[in-house]
Amino acid sequence: MRAAIFKDIEDIRVEEVPQPKCPEGGILVEVHYCGICGGDVRNYHNGLKDGVKNQIMGHEIAGKIIEVSPSITRFKVGDRVAMAPDVSCGECWYCKRGLVNLCENHKMLGTHFPGGYAQFIALPDEVMTRGFVEPIPESMTYKHAAFAETCAAVIACQKRIDVSLGDDVVIIGDGPVGCLHLEIARARGAKKIIMLARDKIKLAERFRPDYLIDNLDVNAATKRILELTDGRGADIVILALPTVVVQDQALRIVRKRGKIVIYGGVPKDKEISQLNSNLIHYNEIEVTGSFSYSATGLSDALSALNSGVIHADMHINEVVSLDDVVKGMEMIQTGKALKVLIDPWKDNPALPEKYDIKKGFTCTR
Repeated sequence: MRAAIFKDIEDIRVEEVPQPKCPEGGILVEVHYCGICGGDVRNYHNGLKDGVKNQIMGHEIAGKIIEVSPSITRFKVGDRVAMAPDVSCGECWYCKRGLVNLCENHKMLGTHFPGGYAQFIALPDEVMTRGFVEPIPESMTYKHAAFAETCAAVIACQKRIDVSLGDDVVIIGDGPVGCLHLEIARARGAKKIIMLARDKIKLAERFRPDYLIDNLDVNAATKRILELTDGRGADIVILALPTVVVQDQALRIVRKRGKIVIYGGVPKDKEISQLNSNLIHYNEIEVTGSFSYSATGLSDALSALNSGVIHADMHINEVVSLDDVVKGMEMIQTGKALKVLIDPWKDNPALPEKYDIKKGFTCTR
């Protein structure tokens, strides 16, 4: 099979590698789509966690099961499944309290296990029992299912911070995560949604925030937000981008007893920030982080997509081949696309049959 392999920092190569076998207690899946995550882009430039090299990246995956281990009863050959990266240990303090996203021995598809930048992926017993593998709703496409993992963490974040009716919400960041936060905040009943944008402002327009403000001039943008919130500031400010430079701005645009959510992870060499502790103290501001999701996270996201709460086609701009993985990353970085998916069979002359849930193995790609 063909796979895009992370060799080292800024070195991804497409190679022919042996097709994996179905592991004991696991399944073998033909990958139809795999999303390029913002974390993948950061890892491409900074390296995988724990210094892992020579690994197939990719963790936002949708595909068709082509083989199952005899011990698997939940799935059968032909089932369509969506996958997410996190694999918890089930034994640490956090896992035993249901906080699987905070697992002390956290592993990921695409880092500790071969990921979805390939034509096939084998999911071992460890992933099947402590990871995320969910059936795709009958009416949902593979393409939309591959977008579910991105949605899952956003839904979990807003559920935890309780975005609700009447809230004024500011989202700093106009990338795919920022636009998802916009859609979810609207679905949860936020009264006023303000987006601070920069390089993807034209792409963000389609999501129709109540106010879309260019954040190139931070002081001007800050002044405008205070005007729009009667001088108090926003109830909730979500930092939906991987940089610390806007954290100080967030303190200036959130109201007293408001909430600031640091959603985007930043590179290890740029993770230190200096927040005005007096503003946090005297204004009783809640500053929190948000990472990943609970055990129901992926299924929650599939339900939201299937019901139309999230409009996947508004987010997904491009589909590229394995050979164009780096090109897809560059499109995300330069603001040419919000969400890019990889089709590992694209531009490949040896195309397999595509499983159709209603017709069986009759629909070719």
